[in-house]
Amino acid sequence: MKPERAFIAERAVARHDPALLRPGPATAELIAALGRTADRMARHLRDAFEPLLGGATPQVNPMRPMQTDYADFCSEVPRLAANSLFRIGSAPLVATVEGENVLRLVDRAFGGPGDTPSSLPREFPLSADLMIGRIEHIVASSLAHAMGPATADAVTAIRRDSSIAELQAFPAATPVASLGFNVLEQGRMPWAISFAFPMDTLAQIFAQGETAAAPRTPRGPALPTDEPFAEVPLQVSAVLVDMRLPLATISELSVGQILSVPIARNVPLVVGERTYARGTIGSVEDHVAIQITQFS
Repeated sequence: MKPERAFIAERAVARHDPALLRPGPATAELIAALGRTADRMARHLRDAFEPLLGGATPQVNPMRPMQTDYADFCSEVPRLAANSLFRIGSAPLVATVEGENVLRLVDRAFGGPGDTPSSLPREFPLSADLMIGRIEHIVASSLAHAMGPATADAVTAIRRDSSIAELQAFPAATPVASLGFNVLEQGRMPWAISFAFPMDTLAQIFAQGETAAAPRTPRGPALPTDEPFAEVPLQVSAVLVDMRLPLATISELSVGQILSVPIARNVPLVVGERTYARGTIGSVEDHVAIQITQFS
Protein backbone atom coordinates (compact mmCIF):
# COMPACT_ATOMS: atom_id res chain seq x y z
CA MET A 1 0.00 0.00 0.00
CA LYS A 2 1.41 3.39 -0.95
CA PRO A 3 1.53 5.90 1.92
CA GLU A 4 -0.42 9.15 1.44
CA ARG A 5 2.50 11.29 2.59
CA ALA A 6 6.27 10.96 2.95
CA PHE A 7 7.72 10.14 6.32
CA ILE A 8 10.05 12.84 7.59
CA ALA A 9 12.25 12.37 10.70
CA GLU A 10 11.49 14.94 13.40
CA ARG A 11 15.18 15.19 14.32
CA ALA A 12 18.52 14.20 12.85
CA VAL A 13 19.94 10.78 13.69
CA ALA A 14 22.44 11.07 16.52
CA ARG A 15 26.07 10.99 15.49
CA HIS A 16 28.69 10.17 18.12
CA ASP A 17 32.06 11.82 18.13
CA PRO A 18 34.68 9.09 17.52
CA ALA A 19 36.64 10.51 20.45
CA LEU A 20 33.78 9.50 22.75
CA LEU A 21 33.79 5.90 21.54
CA ARG A 22 36.36 3.77 23.35
CA PRO A 23 37.85 1.27 20.88
CA GLY A 24 38.75 -2.21 22.10
CA PRO A 25 42.39 -3.14 22.69
CA ALA A 26 44.43 -3.67 19.55
CA THR A 27 45.77 -7.13 18.75
CA ALA A 28 49.31 -6.17 19.76
CA GLU A 29 48.02 -4.91 23.11
CA LEU A 30 46.12 -8.17 23.71
CA ILE A 31 49.21 -10.25 22.91
CA ALA A 32 51.33 -8.14 25.25
CA ALA A 33 48.74 -8.43 28.04
CA LEU A 34 48.67 -12.21 27.59
CA GLY A 35 52.46 -12.30 27.88
CA ARG A 36 52.36 -10.47 31.22
CA THR A 37 49.58 -12.79 32.40
CA ALA A 38 51.71 -15.78 31.37
CA ASP A 39 54.49 -14.63 33.71
CA ARG A 40 52.09 -14.67 36.65
CA MET A 41 50.61 -17.96 35.54
CA ALA A 42 54.06 -19.60 35.32
CA ARG A 43 54.77 -18.90 38.98
CA HIS A 44 51.51 -20.53 40.02
CA LEU A 45 52.02 -23.51 37.69
CA ARG A 46 55.42 -24.13 39.26
CA ASP A 47 53.92 -24.53 42.72
CA ALA A 48 50.82 -26.37 41.50
CA PHE A 49 52.86 -29.00 39.64
CA GLU A 50 54.99 -29.89 42.70
CA PRO A 51 52.64 -32.60 44.07
CA LEU A 52 52.24 -34.02 40.56
CA LEU A 53 56.02 -34.36 40.22
CA GLY A 54 56.71 -36.10 43.52
CA GLY A 55 57.48 -32.92 45.44
CA ALA A 56 60.23 -31.73 43.06
CA THR A 57 59.94 -28.05 42.18
CA PRO A 58 60.16 -27.63 38.39
CA GLN A 59 61.10 -24.64 36.31
CA VAL A 60 58.12 -23.37 34.33
CA ASN A 61 59.16 -21.01 31.56
CA PRO A 62 56.50 -19.19 29.51
CA MET A 63 57.12 -18.74 25.81
CA ARG A 64 56.30 -15.52 24.00
CA PRO A 65 52.65 -15.55 22.79
CA MET A 66 52.29 -15.69 19.01
CA GLN A 67 49.35 -14.72 16.81
CA THR A 68 48.22 -17.47 14.45
CA ASP A 69 45.03 -19.28 13.50
CA TYR A 70 43.45 -22.34 15.08
CA ALA A 71 44.29 -24.61 12.13
CA ASP A 72 47.99 -23.77 12.47
CA PHE A 73 47.82 -24.40 16.23
CA CYS A 74 46.17 -27.80 15.68
CA SER A 75 48.82 -28.80 13.15
CA GLU A 76 51.38 -28.92 15.98
CA VAL A 77 49.25 -31.19 18.21
CA PRO A 78 50.04 -34.93 17.90
CA ARG A 79 47.44 -37.63 17.23
CA LEU A 80 47.17 -38.53 20.94
CA ALA A 81 47.04 -35.58 23.32
CA ALA A 82 45.14 -34.32 26.34
CA ASN A 83 43.05 -31.62 24.66
CA SER A 84 40.72 -29.69 26.98
CA LEU A 85 38.26 -26.92 26.21
CA PHE A 86 38.02 -24.34 29.00
CA ARG A 87 35.82 -21.33 29.55
CA ILE A 88 36.62 -18.12 31.41
CA GLY A 89 33.13 -16.80 32.03
CA SER A 90 31.70 -17.19 28.52
CA ALA A 91 35.06 -16.91 26.73
CA PRO A 92 36.54 -20.25 25.47
CA LEU A 93 40.15 -21.41 25.16
CA VAL A 94 42.00 -24.68 24.58
CA ALA A 95 44.85 -26.30 26.53
CA THR A 96 46.77 -29.34 25.33
CA VAL A 97 49.51 -31.69 26.60
CA GLU A 98 51.09 -34.32 24.36
CA GLY A 99 49.87 -37.85 25.07
CA GLU A 100 53.40 -39.16 25.54
CA ASN A 101 54.01 -36.67 28.35
CA VAL A 102 50.69 -37.53 30.03
CA LEU A 103 51.65 -41.22 30.06
CA ARG A 104 55.06 -40.33 31.51
CA LEU A 105 53.33 -38.52 34.37
CA VAL A 106 51.05 -41.52 34.92
CA ASP A 107 54.04 -43.87 35.08
CA ARG A 108 55.68 -41.66 37.69
CA ALA A 109 52.47 -41.44 39.70
CA PHE A 110 52.52 -45.25 40.01
CA GLY A 111 56.14 -45.32 41.17
CA GLY A 112 57.80 -45.81 37.79
CA PRO A 113 60.74 -43.88 36.33
CA GLY A 114 58.54 -41.91 33.96
CA ASP A 115 58.75 -44.13 30.88
CA THR A 116 56.25 -44.39 28.04
CA PRO A 117 55.22 -47.54 26.15
CA SER A 118 57.10 -48.35 22.95
CA SER A 119 53.93 -47.61 20.98
CA LEU A 120 51.29 -45.14 22.08
CA PRO A 121 47.73 -46.41 22.53
CA ARG A 122 44.90 -45.13 20.37
CA GLU A 123 43.01 -43.87 23.42
CA PHE A 124 44.02 -42.92 26.94
CA PRO A 125 43.53 -45.54 29.67
CA LEU A 126 41.46 -44.67 32.75
CA SER A 127 44.59 -43.86 34.76
CA ALA A 128 45.52 -41.24 32.17
CA ASP A 129 42.01 -39.75 32.29
CA LEU A 130 42.46 -39.26 36.02
CA MET A 131 45.81 -37.57 35.43
CA ILE A 132 44.28 -35.29 32.78
CA GLY A 133 41.62 -34.30 35.31
CA ARG A 134 44.38 -33.24 37.71
CA ILE A 135 46.09 -31.26 34.96
CA GLU A 136 42.81 -29.53 34.10
CA HIS A 137 42.38 -28.54 37.76
CA ILE A 138 45.91 -27.10 37.81
CA VAL A 139 45.28 -25.16 34.59
CA ALA A 140 41.99 -23.74 35.85
CA SER A 141 43.43 -22.63 39.19
CA SER A 142 46.53 -21.13 37.54
CA LEU A 143 44.45 -19.19 35.03
CA ALA A 144 42.17 -17.93 37.79
CA HIS A 145 45.16 -16.87 39.88
CA ALA A 146 46.78 -15.07 36.96
CA MET A 147 43.58 -13.30 35.85
CA GLY A 148 42.73 -12.01 39.32
CA PRO A 149 40.16 -12.51 42.10
CA ALA A 150 37.19 -11.80 39.81
CA THR A 151 37.85 -15.03 37.89
CA ALA A 152 38.27 -17.28 40.94
CA ASP A 153 35.22 -19.40 40.09
CA ALA A 154 34.86 -18.45 36.42
CA VAL A 155 37.43 -20.85 34.91
CA THR A 156 35.91 -24.26 34.15
CA ALA A 157 36.78 -27.23 31.97
CA ILE A 158 33.92 -27.94 29.55
CA ARG A 159 35.03 -31.08 27.72
CA ARG A 160 38.09 -33.02 26.62
CA ASP A 161 39.13 -35.32 23.80
CA SER A 162 42.31 -37.21 22.90
CA SER A 163 41.94 -35.91 19.32
CA ILE A 164 42.22 -32.17 18.75
CA ALA A 165 40.04 -32.53 15.62
CA GLU A 166 37.27 -34.31 17.51
CA LEU A 167 37.29 -31.62 20.21
CA GLN A 168 35.81 -29.22 17.62
CA ALA A 169 36.61 -26.19 19.73
CA PHE A 170 36.77 -23.46 17.04
CA PRO A 171 36.59 -23.05 13.26
CA ALA A 172 39.95 -23.58 11.56
CA ALA A 173 40.30 -19.91 10.52
CA THR A 174 39.70 -18.53 14.03
CA PRO A 175 42.48 -16.05 14.94
CA VAL A 176 44.15 -17.25 18.14
CA ALA A 177 47.11 -16.38 20.35
CA SER A 178 49.30 -19.45 20.89
CA LEU A 179 50.98 -19.65 24.30
CA GLY A 180 53.26 -22.40 25.60
CA PHE A 181 54.93 -23.26 28.92
CA ASN A 182 58.04 -25.45 29.11
CA VAL A 183 58.22 -27.58 32.28
CA LEU A 184 61.82 -28.45 33.19
CA GLU A 185 62.88 -30.94 35.87
CA GLN A 186 66.41 -31.86 36.84
CA GLY A 187 67.47 -35.11 35.24
CA ARG A 188 64.24 -35.56 33.25
CA MET A 189 63.03 -34.81 29.76
CA PRO A 190 61.25 -31.43 29.51
CA TRP A 191 57.63 -31.31 28.51
CA ALA A 192 55.17 -28.59 27.59
CA ILE A 193 51.60 -27.42 27.97
CA SER A 194 50.17 -25.29 25.15
CA PHE A 195 47.21 -22.90 24.98
CA ALA A 196 45.13 -21.42 22.18
CA PHE A 197 43.36 -18.19 23.17
CA PRO A 198 40.95 -16.89 20.49
CA MET A 199 41.46 -13.17 19.99
CA ASP A 200 37.79 -12.61 20.88
CA THR A 201 38.46 -14.38 24.20
CA LEU A 202 41.40 -12.09 24.92
CA ALA A 203 39.25 -9.07 24.01
CA GLN A 204 36.67 -10.15 26.61
CA ILE A 205 39.27 -10.95 29.26
CA PHE A 206 41.16 -7.67 28.89
CA ALA A 207 38.19 -5.46 27.96
CA GLN A 208 38.52 -3.59 31.25
CA GLY A 209 42.29 -3.75 31.34
CA GLU A 210 44.50 -6.18 33.19
CA THR A 211 43.53 -7.17 36.70
CA ALA A 212 46.22 -7.65 39.27
CA ALA A 213 46.47 -11.18 40.54
CA ALA A 214 45.30 -11.93 44.03
CA PRO A 215 48.00 -11.64 46.67
CA ARG A 216 49.83 -14.88 47.14
CA THR A 217 48.80 -16.67 50.31
CA PRO A 218 51.88 -17.76 52.24
CA ARG A 219 52.03 -21.46 52.78
CA GLY A 220 52.36 -22.73 56.33
CA PRO A 221 54.82 -25.41 57.40
CA ALA A 222 54.33 -28.77 55.70
CA LEU A 223 52.83 -31.54 57.82
CA PRO A 224 54.98 -34.66 58.29
CA THR A 225 51.95 -36.81 57.42
CA ASP A 226 51.53 -35.18 53.99
CA GLU A 227 53.13 -36.32 50.76
CA PRO A 228 55.88 -36.31 49.74
CA PHE A 229 57.37 -35.89 53.22
CA ALA A 230 55.49 -38.77 54.85
CA GLU A 231 57.71 -41.39 53.18
CA VAL A 232 61.07 -39.66 53.79
CA PRO A 233 63.25 -42.12 55.82
CA LEU A 234 65.02 -40.70 58.90
CA GLN A 235 67.72 -42.32 61.05
CA VAL A 236 66.45 -42.76 64.63
CA SER A 237 68.94 -43.79 67.38
CA ALA A 238 68.24 -44.95 70.92
CA VAL A 239 71.31 -44.06 73.03
CA LEU A 240 71.51 -46.86 75.59
CA VAL A 241 75.02 -46.07 76.83
CA ASP A 242 76.93 -42.82 76.78
CA MET A 243 80.05 -43.28 78.89
CA ARG A 244 83.51 -41.76 79.20
CA LEU A 245 86.70 -43.72 79.81
CA PRO A 246 90.24 -42.49 80.30
CA LEU A 247 92.57 -42.99 77.38
CA ALA A 248 94.80 -45.23 79.51
CA THR A 249 91.88 -47.58 80.26
CA ILE A 250 90.86 -47.74 76.60
CA SER A 251 94.43 -48.53 75.56
CA GLU A 252 94.52 -51.53 77.95
CA LEU A 253 91.16 -53.09 76.95
CA SER A 254 91.33 -56.81 76.25
CA VAL A 255 89.05 -59.61 75.15
CA GLY A 256 86.89 -60.87 78.03
CA GLN A 257 87.24 -57.71 80.09
CA ILE A 258 83.98 -56.59 81.72
CA LEU A 259 82.98 -52.93 81.86
CA SER A 260 80.36 -51.59 84.22
CA VAL A 261 77.73 -49.93 82.01
CA PRO A 262 75.37 -47.44 83.69
CA ILE A 263 72.08 -47.47 81.71
CA ALA A 264 69.97 -44.40 82.41
CA ARG A 265 66.34 -44.74 83.41
CA ASN A 266 65.33 -42.40 80.60
CA VAL A 267 66.97 -43.40 77.33
CA PRO A 268 67.17 -40.55 74.77
CA LEU A 269 65.72 -41.10 71.30
CA VAL A 270 67.81 -39.09 68.83
CA VAL A 271 66.79 -37.96 65.32
CA GLY A 272 69.74 -36.44 63.52
CA GLU A 273 71.59 -34.56 66.24
CA ARG A 274 68.51 -33.62 68.22
CA THR A 275 67.00 -35.50 71.16
CA TYR A 276 63.40 -35.96 70.06
CA ALA A 277 61.99 -38.04 72.94
CA ARG A 278 62.91 -40.15 75.99
CA GLY A 279 61.75 -43.58 77.11
CA THR A 280 62.39 -46.60 79.32
CA ILE A 281 63.96 -49.90 78.25
CA GLY A 282 61.80 -53.03 78.15
CA SER A 283 61.11 -56.01 75.91
CA VAL A 284 58.42 -57.14 73.47
CA GLU A 285 58.48 -60.77 72.23
CA ASP A 286 62.21 -61.26 72.86
CA HIS A 287 63.05 -57.90 71.33
CA VAL A 288 64.47 -54.95 73.21
CA ALA A 289 61.94 -52.13 73.16
CA ILE A 290 61.61 -48.53 74.29
CA GLN A 291 58.43 -47.15 75.78
CA ILE A 292 58.27 -43.40 75.15
CA THR A 293 57.61 -41.49 78.35
CA GLN A 294 58.14 -37.90 77.23
CA PHE A 295 58.93 -35.69 74.25
CA SER A 296 61.73 -33.18 74.33
